[in-house]
Formats: sequence, C-alpha cells, structure tokens
Amino acid sequence: MADNSLDMREPLHRYRHRVIYGDTDSGGVVYYANYLRYFEAARTELMRERALSYKEMEQQGLIMPVVECHVRYKASARYDDLLLVETCLLEVKPRTCRFNYRIIRENDGKMLAQGYTTHAVVDLAGRLTKFPGELLVALREQSSDAS
Repeated sequence: MADNSLDMREPLHRYRHRVIYGDTDSGGVVYYANYLRYFEAARTELMRERALSYKEMEQQGLIMPVVECHVRYKASARYDDLLLVETCLLEVKPRTCRFNYRIIRENDGKMLAQGYTTHAVVDLAGRLTKFPGELLVALREQSSDAS
C-alpha cells in the first residue's frame, strides 16, 4: 500500500553525502539512526540556501526542534556509498513545518530510505512561538504546498 504522506514534491533540494566508516556498524552497513543525521544535514543546507541558516535563526531567538519523525528503510547503505538526499519542504504553518526526504544511492539509483520530520518553532526559552512574518513568507515560497 502506498503512503502518500511520504511523497516528494518540487521544489526539491539535493544534498550529497559520502558514507564514512564511522557511520557504519561492524558489518559495514550504515547504522539506522544515521539516516536521521543525513536528513538533518540535508535540511540544514536547504534552509541555508533557500531561507535562513539555523545559526541566523538562533541569532533571532528561534530554534526548530523535531517534534515528530518517521523513517521507512528500503535497503542498506554501506561504507563509501555516495548518497543523494532529496528534501522538500512539504508544509509550512505559522508554528510548524514539515520536511520530506528520500535517500538514494547514486551509483545504482536505489532508494534506501524515505521519511519526514516535523518541527515546531520555539523561542530560546523553549516556548512555542510563530515564525516571524518574513521567514514565514520565505519558507512558504520554498514549500511544495505554496498557493
């Protein structure tokens, strides 16, 4: 059964990552939790290139913690694989946003994992807040649900 909640929509951001030995277990297979690190690296670069870096957000007194995540594993990545992490900003609301991801092994085009992360916007004291107006507009312009 297809899971439409993991669909990828334009505009896509693409990030490449080479699997290092430290990402793998004793069998040379990428440890399952590292896929979330790959999601984070790709999301960080999307934000830096298309909206505002996380460092700049923190300077404005905001952070975006993960409040929900999901990963569906399809096949294993191994040491020295070159991975392509595709990311889309699926949805932007005043207090939350959601990114979808797909990880593909470049040499054979095999999809290895797909998933999503949902983020809340909080101030540095940890209180739920809203995206500032300019940032909300910039994110919605990058969002696949932009109207």
